[in-house]
Amino acid sequence: MRTILGIDVGGSHVKARTSADGAPLRRFASGSSLTPDAMVPRILDLAADWTYDVVSIGIPAPVRDGRVVSDPVNMGAGWVGFDFAAAFGRPTKVLNDAAMQALGSYDGGKMLFLGLGTGLGSTLIVEGIVEPMELGHLPFRKRTFEDYVGERGRKRLGNAKWRVAVAEAVEALAAALEPDYVVLGGGNAKRLDEIPPNARVGGNDAAFVGAFRLWD
Repeated sequence: MRTILGIDVGGSHVKARTSADGAPLRRFASGSSLTPDAMVPRILDLAADWTYDVVSIGIPAPVRDGRVVSDPVNMGAGWVGFDFAAAFGRPTKVLNDAAMQALGSYDGGKMLFLGLGTGLGSTLIVEGIVEPMELGHLPFRKRTFEDYVGERGRKRLGNAKWRVAVAEAVEALAAALEPDYVVLGGGNAKRLDEIPPNARVGGNDAAFVGAFRLWD
């Protein structure tokens, strides 16, 4: 049975764990200057005492055919076309981070996943088909969805007004895409005091469930 190293790259932290029973979660701070050349050695050091056969990576950027096609908005450069399999020396699957969390939260049917983190991650899954999206950059109010419901928006608005913006954004996106249900993930989902209709908060380990499901 193969062991999978799952890596969740976020705007605030990079988290890693393996699919081995009882494996701990490890992390380090990321930030606006993080590049893959800087990240990979830190992960290899973090996972030096782990045994794993393959790697899954979720990255907050558009990914096509397993390759990053544009650099993350909230990170450094160098992600486009980076060869993670060569860098890790293992077979590697790369996915948009919201898509990886969505895959770990999926319970069938048509699901809209919205990740409330540094930005706004978004993925639609329809009957098992994963479709990563970039809804955060669409116009919303006077700016974009991400400008209101991402971390910068929360700090600018304060929690109370941010929660109103989240509820409005979920209602608008659900009306447009007509999912069976909405899953809210990301680090800021825990800050909501009321969950919008037909929505639920995803589990803390959804990104790693998705990372491991990628190899099923």
